[in-house]
Amino acid sequence: MQNSLKKGISLRKIHIWLLIILVLVTATVVFTTYQLKQTFFRVEASYKAHAELQKAARELMDASDYLTEQVQRFTISGDRLFLDRYFTEAFETNRREDALSKMSSDPDTQAAFESLQKAMEYSVKLMDQEYYAMRLVIEAKGYTDYPEVLNSVELTPEDASLPNEEKIRHATELVLSNNYYSQKDSIRQNMNDSLSEIDALVKQDEASEYSSFKNNMMIVYAVIFLYAVTVVLMLMLASHLGINPILKAVDKIKSDSPIPEVGAREFKYLALAYNRMYKKNKKSIEDLNYIASHDDLTGAYNRAGYDFLLSNIDLSTTYMMLFDVDNFKSINDTYGHEIGDNVLIKLVDVMKSVFRDDDCICRIGGDEFVVFMVHSSGMSRRLIESKINQINEELENDDDGLPPISISVGIVNGKDVSDPKTLFEKTDAAMYKSKKQGKHTYTFYSEDTE
Repeated sequence: MQNSLKKGISLRKIHIWLLIILVLVTATVVFTTYQLKQTFFRVEASYKAHAELQKAARELMDASDYLTEQVQRFTISGDRLFLDRYFTEAFETNRREDALSKMSSDPDTQAAFESLQKAMEYSVKLMDQEYYAMRLVIEAKGYTDYPEVLNSVELTPEDASLPNEEKIRHATELVLSNNYYSQKDSIRQNMNDSLSEIDALVKQDEASEYSSFKNNMMIVYAVIFLYAVTVVLMLMLASHLGINPILKAVDKIKSDSPIPEVGAREFKYLALAYNRMYKKNKKSIEDLNYIASHDDLTGAYNRAGYDFLLSNIDLSTTYMMLFDVDNFKSINDTYGHEIGDNVLIKLVDVMKSVFRDDDCICRIGGDEFVVFMVHSSGMSRRLIESKINQINEELENDDDGLPPISISVGIVNGKDVSDPKTLFEKTDAAMYKSKKQGKHTYTFYSEDTE
């Protein structure tokens, strides 16, 4: 009997071996979790680094656009303030040069750096045309105090002999022409190429880290299985070791709260799965908010988005523009609604390319669109006119197979009205005056508009 007992299984030894297995499993999980944590840290660091590079690339375009805005305002108004701002950006702020410096510091971004460098070369080349335009205005205005760099700009004998008003007109044409915007497009294209290269780096790093993450997760799955087996055996000795954590996890799920990724190893898997669902739900809500405020066809803000913007904009610094497609019904009747829809899509695409990113484009009716030009208190009427003319020119181009169209526009400066309702009413009145004048035109609201 005693021999049988000696040959029997020792509960103490089983308990000791189970504790050893538990310790080993726990140590393995801790190490694997640490590896996963390091993977997440690397991904986070990579995203932050690439986000900085993307920001640097966009800084170059923003700086270029800022220079464009200042030189256009200077040629139109002749105000020295815009000339000073231009050269402050070009030679003191140096956002373009800083962007290149940030990009060149990372050896993995050589291709992105080369594209950004090409964008910089186009920008510098474009400055020669801007210098020439500014020199024309300086000569016309008789300014004697101006940046030294403009001394090297020599006007052609033909331009030098022009009357002052013609010099200013020619200068304005140089910075508002299609050729000028074509060069701007070259800058933007190279900047987009640079951003594409950065995106490729992000995907490459993501693929590498995902492979590492997947391998670690396989280890976690195996360890969790062993850990679960160990817990089942341990529950025969001490069932309370696993009950309380389970009950707490169930309570968290019932209260629809995130589960902290701490505690027993098997519960970490549950927490991770639950938190993933939480994030997906949050993203779904964000997507629904976008759908609720944007037009399905054109991607512009819909009526709900328009109402929100109208009630929240700063009237004193905003221009409101009401666009109406001329003879749109005849387009639908002649070509069909599908072509009509494509015409509206084209209109919004053209407006997005002409207006600034900060400006808000809304579709408030079938073929009626509103543009809020925000932060525009210093914008000249001449610049607004040029934008509308450019839109009409592009809409008349039928190379894309769509019928040429035109627009009638009503424009109101928000500082001239007292409330959002009056703003729309006056803009609507200005637009209908454009219609009465024969369409394909624009009207700035004044007291005699109605």
